[in-house]
Amino acid sequence: MTSPSRQKKGAFAFRPSLARLVTTKRLLARIVLFFEQLLPPLMPVLSVIAFYLSASWFGLFRSVPDWLRILLLIAFAAAFLVSLLPFRTLRWPRIAEADRMLEERNGLPHQPVTVQEDEPAFDTPFGRALWREHQTRMAEKIAALDAGLPRPDIAAHDRFALRAVPALLLVTAFGYSLSINGGSIRDALQAAPEQVVSDPAVRIDAWVTPPSYTGRAPVYLTADGSEQAPIGIPQFSGLTVRVSGGKTAEKVVFRKANGEAQDIAVQADTKPQQAAASASEQPTAAPASQALVAQTHMMKLQENGALEVNGRRWSFDVLPDKAPEIAFNGLPKPSVNGALEIGFTVKDDYGVQEAQAEIVPVATDPTATPLYPLPEYRLDIPRRNARDAKGVTSRNLTEHPLAGKRVRITLVAKDAAGQTGRSPPHEMVLPSRPFNEPLAAAVAEERQVFALDTRKMPQAIALNDALTIRPEETIPKLTNYLLLESALTRMKLAKGEDALKDTAQYLWEIALGMEDGDLSLAERKLREAQQKLADALDRNAPDAEIKKLMDELRKAMQDYMTELAERMQNAPMQPNQNAQNILRQQDLERMMDQIENLARSGNRDAAQQMLSELQRMMNNLQAGRPQRGQQGQENSEARKQIDKLGEILRDQQKLMEQTFRLDQQLRDRMQRGEPEMGENDPLLDEMNPGENGEPQDQQQGQQGKEGQQPSDQMTAEQLREALKQLRAQQDALGKQLGELQKSLGEMGMKPGPGFGQAQREMEGAGRELGQGRGQPAVEGQGRALEALRQGARDMMNQMMQAQQGQQGQGPNGQVGQGDQNGRDPLGRPRRTQGPEFGDNVKVPDEIDVQRAREILDAIREKLGNNPPQEMERRYLERLLDIQ
Repeated sequence: MTSPSRQKKGAFAFRPSLARLVTTKRLLARIVLFFEQLLPPLMPVLSVIAFYLSASWFGLFRSVPDWLRILLLIAFAAAFLVSLLPFRTLRWPRIAEADRMLEERNGLPHQPVTVQEDEPAFDTPFGRALWREHQTRMAEKIAALDAGLPRPDIAAHDRFALRAVPALLLVTAFGYSLSINGGSIRDALQAAPEQVVSDPAVRIDAWVTPPSYTGRAPVYLTADGSEQAPIGIPQFSGLTVRVSGGKTAEKVVFRKANGEAQDIAVQADTKPQQAAASASEQPTAAPASQALVAQTHMMKLQENGALEVNGRRWSFDVLPDKAPEIAFNGLPKPSVNGALEIGFTVKDDYGVQEAQAEIVPVATDPTATPLYPLPEYRLDIPRRNARDAKGVTSRNLTEHPLAGKRVRITLVAKDAAGQTGRSPPHEMVLPSRPFNEPLAAAVAEERQVFALDTRKMPQAIALNDALTIRPEETIPKLTNYLLLESALTRMKLAKGEDALKDTAQYLWEIALGMEDGDLSLAERKLREAQQKLADALDRNAPDAEIKKLMDELRKAMQDYMTELAERMQNAPMQPNQNAQNILRQQDLERMMDQIENLARSGNRDAAQQMLSELQRMMNNLQAGRPQRGQQGQENSEARKQIDKLGEILRDQQKLMEQTFRLDQQLRDRMQRGEPEMGENDPLLDEMNPGENGEPQDQQQGQQGKEGQQPSDQMTAEQLREALKQLRAQQDALGKQLGELQKSLGEMGMKPGPGFGQAQREMEGAGRELGQGRGQPAVEGQGRALEALRQGARDMMNQMMQAQQGQQGQGPNGQVGQGDQNGRDPLGRPRRTQGPEFGDNVKVPDEIDVQRAREILDAIREKLGNNPPQEMERRYLERLLDIQ
C-alpha cells in the first residue's frame, strides 16, 4: 500500500538526493495538474473580458443612451460573475495523482515511483533482499522524469472552436481604438459626451506660438483634431484660433483640467472689420456678412486644458516655466584695487535674461537721509549657455559711500517671463579703496560721513577743521592745504541735493589726487570707456559707434598704462611679488583687437565676455608702493635675511666652480700622466682662510686677469690636497645656512624643506671634499644650489602671504599683475634690489651634463694628440681653461 506520510522508504532511505529529486518532480507535476484544471474554466472569463474590451474600443458605450449603457454594464458584470462559478470545483492535486501522471507521461513500467514506498507481502530475508534490489533498479529510472507542460485539452471543452471569436474581435477592436472615432475603456463608467455637430463649412486654423525666449517653433494644430495625446507646450504660450466660413458665429471654448469652461474672446482688431462689412451690406444680410468675416481668438495658456471649437478638440499639456536659480560660486572677494569680484552660477529652463547683486547695509537708520541710492551691481551672464552657466563679474564700488561698511549681498536673477530667483544672502565688508596716504584717507572719510547721512554735515566740517589745525606739520604740500580749505567752503555753502553731490565728488577727487595724482584720473577715464563700450555691446550699437568707442578705450588704456609705468619706474621691488601671469602691452592690444573683431563679426556676446575679462584683469593691476611703519621694519628685517641668503648662494656657486676647476685639472693630470711639477703649492695659500675667515678671492681674481692661475703649476697630489682644504669653506656655508633657518624661525616663518635638503647636500659635499673626490662633491654642491633656490622661493612666498595678511588686500596681495618677475606693467625688465637667486637660469639636466662631458673628453683627446699648429693647441687649451 502507498503511504504518503512515510517519505523515506526503499531506495529513498539510503539515497537522499533521489528523494529530493522526486519531491521536486512531484511539486512540478502537481502544478501542471492544477493548471490543467484551471485553464478550461478560465476560457469563459477571458471571453467575457474580451467582449467588454471590444465593445468599449468600438465606441459602443459612448454611442448609446445612458440607460442602455448602464444595462449593458450590468449584463457584462453578471456574465463575469457566472463565468466564475466553475472555479468552485478547483482543488490541489494529491501526491498519488502526481506520481501516476509522472509514470504515465514518462512511459515508466512497473511504477518506479510508487514502488519505492510499497512493502513486500511476505516479510522474509530473501524477500526483503529481492524487494530492495527491485527498488534500487526502479530508482535508477526516476532521474529522467519530466512533468512537461499542462495539457488542458481545451478542444474537448470547446468542440466548435468558439474561443477564436472573442480573440479575433479583441484584435480588431484594438486596432479601431487607435482611430479618431475609437472608444475608451472608461466609456462604460462615464456619461456619454455631448454630441456636437460640426459644420463642414467652417474653417478652423489654430496654432500655438511658444514664447520667443524658449527658442521653440510654433505648433500648428491639425484641422480635424486628430491628436490623440496631449500636446506639450511651454507655459505662457499664445493660442491663436482663426475661424472663417459658416453661417453663424462659432464659439471657441477652452476647458480647463477641472472642467471649468472659459470662452475665448474675439481679438479686438477683427471687430472693426466686422463692423465695416455689416455697414457696407444691406441690414438683412448683416448676420451672414459677420459670419463670413474671419474671427481671431487669442489667449495665453497657463494651465492644462483642451480647446473645443466646432466639434473638434485639442488637449494641451502645459509645461511649467520654473523660476530661475542663482547662487554664489565661492565667496565674494576684493580685487587688488578694491573692486568687488563675485562668482555666481545661474540655472533656468530657457535661460536667464538679467541678473544683479542687491547690496544693502546691515546696520540701517530709518531716519537717515543718504545722498546716493544703493549701489548697482549688474552681473555679466554668458549668453551662449544662459540656461546653466557660471560667471565672474568684477565691479569697482570703492567710490560709493557704503565702501568699507558691512553690507548684505543677495544675488537676484530674472528670466524673460518676469520670474525672479534669489540666492541666500551673504554678509561682508564692502571693499574700499586702499589709501596709503593718511591725508587722502581722512578726506575720503569726510565725504563718507555726510554722504551716508546728509544731517551729519557738521561732523564732516569738524573733521575738515581738525585736519587743518597745524597744516605746516600735517600737510606738507601747499596745494593740498588750499584744496582742503576750498572743500571746507563748499561744505558750508552746500544746501541742495545737487550741491551736496558736487561737494562729495569734489572731496573724492581731492582724495584720489593726494593718493595717486594723475593715475586716478587715468583709471577713471579707463573705467568710463569700458562701461560705455559694455553698454554699446549690450544694446547692439552699430559698427561705427563700436569702432569709435574702441578707439577711446585704446587711448584710455594707453594713458593709464603710461601713468602706471611711470609710477612703478622708481618703486622698490617688494618681497611679496608673485611670479605669475605677466601682463604686457601687446597682450592688452591683442585683447582689444579681438573684442573689436568679435563685435564687428556679430558675436557681441563673446565680445562682451572678453571685455568683462579685460576689466577683471585691470582691476587686479596695481602699482607697488613702499611700506611704512611696523610693516616697513618687518620688511627691513626680511630684507636682511634675503641678503644673507643671497650671500650663501653666491659663495656656494663660487665654491662649486672652484671644486669643478680643481677636479678637472686633477683629471687632466691623471690622464696625461705628468710627473710632479714642484713642491711649492701656491693654491694652498689661496685656499687658506684669511684673518676674517673668508677666502682670498681678490688675489685669485687678479691672477686670473694676468692669465696665470696658481693651480696650473700644481701636481696631482697637490690638487687633491687643495680639494680637501675646500671642506672648511663648505662646512662654514652649512653653518651659515643653519643660522639663517634659526633667524627665520624667530621671525615666525617656517623654513621650507629646500633648506633642509640643501644642508644635507652641503654636508655630503663636505665629506666628499674631505676625501679628495671632486666629481661627487660637485654633484652634491649642484643639488645644494637647486635646493637653496627652492627654499628661497618658499621663503619669498611665505613673506608675500604674511604681507598680504597685514595689508588685507586679498589673495593677490598689493602688487598686481604688472609688477611680477621684476617687470613693470608693460612687461619690461626693471632694476631689482637685493640678491639675484638665479631663478631664471635653467639647471642642466642629466642629458646636458653627459653631453658636456663627452665634449670635454673629445677636446682632451684631440689635445693629447699634440696638434701641429700652435694656434689650434692654444685654442683647445682655452676651451679647457688650461693656459
